[in-house]
Amino acid sequence: MKHIKLSFLLIFFLAGMSFQVAAGGGESTSALDAEAVQIVKTFAGKLKPKLKSAIQSGGFVHAIDVCSVEAPKIAETLSAETGWDIKRVSLKARNKTSATPDTFERMVLEQFDERQANGEPASGMMFSDVVGSEYRFIKAQGVQGLCLNCHGDSLQPEVKKAIAERYPDDMATGYSLGQIRGAFSLVKSL
Repeated sequence: MKHIKLSFLLIFFLAGMSFQVAAGGGESTSALDAEAVQIVKTFAGKLKPKLKSAIQSGGFVHAIDVCSVEAPKIAETLSAETGWDIKRVSLKARNKTSATPDTFERMVLEQFDERQANGEPASGMMFSDVVGSEYRFIKAQGVQGLCLNCHGDSLQPEVKKAIAERYPDDMATGYSLGQIRGAFSLVKSL
């Protein structure tokens, strides 16, 4: 009986060690989650003021240009600084080139939609997993009041025109406050 307990403890310990190794040489998944959450906060913290400034200086049409140019630059800069691959994805992408989800991202976004349909708010939705040799982290991006001006149901005619010109295949409108518009998707090689 003592050997069984000892064997069980040894298996449990080794399983925990292999999980730690799989998560990046001893780095725990909770540490990776915390790092990813901080990167998302930094991304949003850099983009939001630029959008607000663009709106103040040139209205929502100008914000479309800033979002399409600045958001990818911020993602690229943060990727270079952190070692994570960072992007935004959506089931209803505005920019199909950069925001179309891969299979994993699509699965998680669909799960987020189900969770929201069951009453969970977008603000706290996150998912992470080790997939092969990568750590994948996805954080839901809920629609805020400011977002509705370019992603809501009733857009100003000049905003509709600017979106149609820049994104002829746009699918990212018709959202309501709090609805999941997409997600921040981060990948780190282990």
